[in-house]
Order: sequence, then structure tokens, then C-alpha cells
Amino acid sequence: MSGAERKLALFEAIAGTGKALSNGKRLELLDLLAQGERSVESLARAAGLGVTTASAHLQALKHAGLVATRRDGTRIHYRLAGDDVAALYKQLLQVAEAHQPAVGPARIAYLGPDDTDQLSREELIERVRTGTATVIDVRPVEEYHSGHIPQAVSIPLDQLEDRLSELPAGTEIVAYCRGANCVLAHDAVRLLRKRRRRATRLAEGMLEWRLADLPVAVGER
Repeated sequence: MSGAERKLALFEAIAGTGKALSNGKRLELLDLLAQGERSVESLARAAGLGVTTASAHLQALKHAGLVATRRDGTRIHYRLAGDDVAALYKQLLQVAEAHQPAVGPARIAYLGPDDTDQLSREELIERVRTGTATVIDVRPVEEYHSGHIPQAVSIPLDQLEDRLSELPAGTEIVAYCRGANCVLAHDAVRLLRKRRRRATRLAEGMLEWRLADLPVAVGER
């Protein structure tokens, strides 16, 4: 094999990672796995896929070394292969938004108008420290149990309206979800404001919180 052929083989091997990422549903699966380990069945439900289709996408990600597996009896659980995969996914989001003209309009169409206030991680930490805000995690309970911001209360978006009485009146409510492209926190703030509650959202979400190496609580509380 010539030097040129060896060089091409190297770049083709690297391109395998890019090929695995060149599918919207696979990126959505990575977004879900950035929240924590999940079974194939759980990932399929969350991504709106059949189990067979989800398995095929996950196998492509595994072949590229982006995810790893764990067997529990007959059930297969997937997780990101490392924190560097989460960082790669986040970097891909940032590069796409900065340089791909279609991303901005698509993001607005999905998340809705910029009509909700937001705060930074540093501002959230300070408000929790001073006890001036109640933090709610509006992701599904399974994701909350996999890892959440310490002191956050789990109130999935589809339960929020029925559980408003659990939130202290007169205190600012801060909602967060998966990441910068997660609509759940936006919708939570819109709902809370319609019910005359003072609410804002974390500018990003659990993906960015983990990448910042901030404390993560696991389990019910």
C-alpha cells in the first residue's frame, strides 16, 4: 500500500464517525443518551421509533464507537461511550447553528418565539444557594433519575399543570430540561406564566450542566 493509500485509509476511518452522525434520528438518540443510560425500548419510545429501527441506528452508532452497551438479562442498555462524545455532540450543535443557515429557522420553528426569560448556570447556582428560586426538572422521570441538578424537583411537563399546588407561591420557578434545543423548559415557562407564576428557564440544560462538570444528583432526590 502506497503512502497516498494509507493516508486515504486513515481519513476514511475518521469519516466513519461523521457518517454515523449524518442522520437526524441518530443525533436525537445521542441527545437522549446524553441524559443517561437507557434501554433500546425506552430510546425507541422517546424518539418515536420502532424498536427494530432504533436498534439499527444504535448499532451504527456503536460501530462508530460513539455508544457502548450493557446487557441486563435479555435487555440491552445503551450509554454514550464517553464524555468526549457528549462534547462532540455539543460542538456539532454549535457549529451547525453558526454555519448552517437552515438551523436557525428550524430551531425557532421548533422552540417557538423567544418569549421566555432565561438565566445562566451561574445565576441558577446563586439563586439555589440563596433559596430565592425553586428549580424544576421537566424531563421525563426516567431522565431525572439518571441524573439531575441537585435540589431540583421532578415535575415532568405533562404533569406540571396538575401539580402547580406543589410549587411555593411567590417564589421564582426555574425550569430546565435536556439542553439548548429542548422545548420542554420553554413550554413549562409559558404554562407557568399563563397561571400567573413567576418563571424563567435555564438557558441550556442537563447536557451542558454535565459538560461543565457541575454536581449531578442521581435517583429520586
